[in-house]
Amino acid sequence: MTQSTGGPGAHPRSFLGEVRDAVTPRATLLVLGVIALMLLFITSYVGALHHPALRDASVGVVAPPPVAKETVTRLEELPGSPLDPRAVADEATARRQIEDRDVDGALVVDPEGTTDTLLVATGGGTALATALERLFTEVERDERRTLRVEDVAPASAQDANGLSSFYVVVGWCVGGYLCASILAISSGARASTPRRAAIRLGAMAVVAALGGLGGALIAGPALDALPDGFAGLWGLGALIIFAVGAATLALQAVFGVIGIGVAILIVVILGNPSSGGALPGPLLPPFWAAIGPALPPGAGTWAARSIVYFRGNDMTGPLLVLSAWAVAGTVVTVLMSALRRRPEPEPARTARGSGA
Repeated sequence: MTQSTGGPGAHPRSFLGEVRDAVTPRATLLVLGVIALMLLFITSYVGALHHPALRDASVGVVAPPPVAKETVTRLEELPGSPLDPRAVADEATARRQIEDRDVDGALVVDPEGTTDTLLVATGGGTALATALERLFTEVERDERRTLRVEDVAPASAQDANGLSSFYVVVGWCVGGYLCASILAISSGARASTPRRAAIRLGAMAVVAALGGLGGALIAGPALDALPDGFAGLWGLGALIIFAVGAATLALQAVFGVIGIGVAILIVVILGNPSSGGALPGPLLPPFWAAIGPALPPGAGTWAARSIVYFRGNDMTGPLLVLSAWAVAGTVVTVLMSALRRRPEPEPARTARGSGA
């Protein structure tokens, strides 16, 4: 006979029994998943950002051919391979390549004097410009020369450390996966149908348009952190939100509620530290520098900086990446809803022999 817990004379349940009721096996697994995500979050951010060091930063060298060749060789031989130097025809070409985002900076050598000029672009990330200035100051000092620095594409005075582009992209990414998560779990355990999937994707499109507009207004006219490219930022924000949202809906369709955790793993744990926001690619460890451009935060941050500070140059790749996430998320969401659609219940069978 089982013990009753409801009557006045009932024996109290054991503490272990209460724990089993309060924390179900499903809840336990979800909590363990959250702990894993938390530790991965710490590992990714600390691992990617704790020790910035220049690696293969692309720089142009402007000098007469013999001097340029000698300078490029000397820079290639620096310990740790911090630079990827290349000779550039003249200063105008070097400036254009920086504005086109083909190189991270350029050294203009004055063969008739003792002061050279380093061209940088803080709009592409203050941390990278500072690291280049520090390195070239040491290189020039060893050669008994001095260095002056010129910012070809300066970040806005209201854009501290050139991070506002990164922050607004992170906000758009968070909005994308949170809205998609709410849409995915709002109907409980009911299987998604093609119609419901289309409605959710349509809702994500509306959220994307509004969120992109709001982010562009706040970062631009409201706070003047990103003073240029309002229309471009609006469009970019809408694409980022929809891409992340569609990908989250797709992951939820494939993996169930665990798919939301997978979306956080991709966008937050892998995407944010590798995005080039806090530390641009040449300052990241190789793994993080390699995956960043293929993930929404990295593609979005690069595109946002291009819109605001580089006249929209070199955006084709990032826009293709974001579009691929949006299209893949949409296709997988619709296909999974069709494949997992529950069959209509069959009509009840009549008893054998009835009506005979």
